[in-house]
Amino acid sequence: MREYLVVFLVAAVVTYLLTVVAREIAVRTGAVAKVRDRDVHAEPVPYLGGLAMLGGLWAAYFVAKGLPFLGDDRPFVFDDASAVLLAGTLVCAVGVVDDIIDLDALTKFGGQVLAVGVLVYSGIQFRYFYQSQGEVFALDPGQGALLTAFAVVATVNAVNFIDGLDGLAAGVIGISSAAFFLFCYSLSFLNDVTRATTGALLSAALAGACVGFLVHNFHPARLFMGDSGSMLIGLVLSATAITITTQFAPGDLTQGADGTRASLLPVLLPVLLPILILLVPLADLVLAVVRRTRAGRSPFAPDKQHLHHRLLEIGHSHRRAVIIMWLWAGLIAFSVVVASLFTGPAVWGALGASFVVTVGLTFALPLVHAPLVDQVLDQALEPAEPPLPEAVPEPAADRGTTPDADSSGTL
Repeated sequence: MREYLVVFLVAAVVTYLLTVVAREIAVRTGAVAKVRDRDVHAEPVPYLGGLAMLGGLWAAYFVAKGLPFLGDDRPFVFDDASAVLLAGTLVCAVGVVDDIIDLDALTKFGGQVLAVGVLVYSGIQFRYFYQSQGEVFALDPGQGALLTAFAVVATVNAVNFIDGLDGLAAGVIGISSAAFFLFCYSLSFLNDVTRATTGALLSAALAGACVGFLVHNFHPARLFMGDSGSMLIGLVLSATAITITTQFAPGDLTQGADGTRASLLPVLLPVLLPILILLVPLADLVLAVVRRTRAGRSPFAPDKQHLHHRLLEIGHSHRRAVIIMWLWAGLIAFSVVVASLFTGPAVWGALGASFVVTVGLTFALPLVHAPLVDQVLDQALEPAEPPLPEAVPEPAADRGTTPDADSSGTL
C-alpha cells in the first residue's frame, strides 16, 4: 500500500509542475479556448492539460519500476502498464493536434481506434465472462477485440463529453480511479493473490494525475485539459479495468469478504465499472441526442442544456455544481465497489445514507442563500497568473471549454 501511495504522490506532483509547461506551450501554439455564448468561462483559457497528465503518468510508471515490491520481478505488471501508457500517448497526441488545429470527428475516431489497436496487439482485451452458474464463457480473439474497442471508445468519448465545467472531468475520473484502486487492492487481498497488479498501479497513478491537475483546473481554471487530456484519461481508465481480466485465471477473482462466491459482480465489475462510473455523462449524452433529434436538429448541434448547465440554472454556483457531480460519481463508483465485495446491514445502511445525503445536497442547497460563501471561495482561489495577452493567435475553429460531443462531433 505504501508503494501505491508513492505512485499516487509522484503522479500528482509531476502533473502539478508540468501544467506550467503545458500552459506555456498552449499559449505559444494558439491552443486556447475562446469565449462563446454557451460557455461559462469569461476569458480565453489555454488547453493542453493532457500533456501534463501524461507526464505525471509516465513519471509514476518509471518510479514504480524502481520500488522494491512493485518492481521486484513482476514484468507482467509493467508490460501491460507500458502498453496502456503507449496507447494513451498516441491518443493524447491526437488530442494535442486537435486542440491546436481542430481535427474533424472522423480523424479523431481513427486515432482512438489506433490506440485500441495498440491495446489489443499487446494482449489487453476482454477474454472471458462468467455465466449464471459459474461456468466460464470464453470469447474468441475477434469478439474480445470488438468488445474492447467498444468499451474503450465509449469511455473516451463519455469523458470528453462530461468535460464542461472547470474541474468536472478530472474530479470524476480521479474519484473513479480511487474507487477502482480500492476494488483491485481489496479483491487481491480477499482472494490471497498478489497485490501487485497493473490495475492497482495505473488507477493509483491516474488518481494522482487528476489531483495534480485539479489544482490548476478547479474554478477559475487556469488551464483546460482539452481533448488531449479527456481522451487520455478516458482510455487509461477503461484499459485499467480491462487489465484485471488479463492478469488472473478464471476463478481467481470470485471470493468476497465472507469467503464465498456471493455474486458475479466482482467478475463483471471490470466490464461494468467504466459504464457505471460514467452513468451520469452517458445519460446526459443520450438525453442530448434525443433532445436535439426531437427538435429536428443534428445530434451534434451545440446547446446549453447539459446536466451541469441545469445545475447552474437551479441555483448552484459553478463550484457547487462541480462538487455535486463529484458526489454522484463517488456515490455510484464506491457503492458498486463496496457492494461487490462486502455484505451486511452496515454496508447497505451506509450506502443508503450516502444516497440520501447526495440527493439532499443536490436539491436542497439551491434553496439556501449563501452568496457570502461563494464570494469567499472566489477570492481565495483567484488565479495567480496574469491574463493571457490579447495577441494570442486564435485556433482555426470556434472552440470552447467543452471539448465534448458538441464541439468535437464524436460520440
